[in-house]
Amino acid sequence: MTDVDSQEWRIIAEQSAPGPQQMALDETAAETVADGGPATVRVYRWEPSTLSLGYRQDPKTVDWEYCDAEGVTVTRRQTGGGGIYHDSFGDISYSIAVPAAAVPGDLLSCYELLCEPLLDFFDQLGLDAGFAEDEQPSIYQPACYLRDIHPAHDILVGGRKISGNAQYRTKDAVVQHGSISVTTTPDRHLAVFHDHNVTPETFSERVTGIMEESALDRATIVSTLEQTLREWVDATPGEWTAAERSRADEIAANKYATESWVRDRESGSPVTR
Repeated sequence: MTDVDSQEWRIIAEQSAPGPQQMALDETAAETVADGGPATVRVYRWEPSTLSLGYRQDPKTVDWEYCDAEGVTVTRRQTGGGGIYHDSFGDISYSIAVPAAAVPGDLLSCYELLCEPLLDFFDQLGLDAGFAEDEQPSIYQPACYLRDIHPAHDILVGGRKISGNAQYRTKDAVVQHGSISVTTTPDRHLAVFHDHNVTPETFSERVTGIMEESALDRATIVSTLEQTLREWVDATPGEWTAAERSRADEIAANKYATESWVRDRESGSPVTR
């Protein structure tokens, strides 16, 4: 038994919300577990479609006019790396909030532990997925899925990236969240970035989605992910408390939805990774 197994866990089934709210809920889950509340695994959907920027990503890399015209929300994550276009249909995201004392302090070991249910999930879908065996060079640095492939946290199918994962730590909690490609829309993935020189064909050579690799529908994919996360830690189905929802609303309004947080790459408090 690991310390992860000994925690009280809840699972929150897929919920749709705007990008700032989803990032605020991750932060709220970290506060809850740091205060002695349950650890949380959850699945979520970005509604409307959202571009999430890496913690220190230059806002000049964003095509703001395109995002405004297409109704794509832009927010900024607590985690580093490049921007990710989270399509409201083609992306499924998850997060895990756990006490820092319950997981390895070594970053690579922590990734290995918290990615266990993801690899089980892909196995349940019948997909031969695994961590990248070798690093691959960057194609376009501002886009997370086109950055250099890292064996520690990038999951590939048939040599193409299908899931990216990242972590941040507070004094008492660790949050890991990640994006899983259900189906890719290369044109939109690229169009949210300003002055890129990547073709859709090049994007598709690097990135794939579950629907490109199988005949599964989105509902089946989501339910399989929820089941795998629940069984991984024997989690109890749960919901956000009223206090947590109020706290997340406050964080979203004062941080993740603000111009200063989104457009100023140096804003916000330091994050330990």
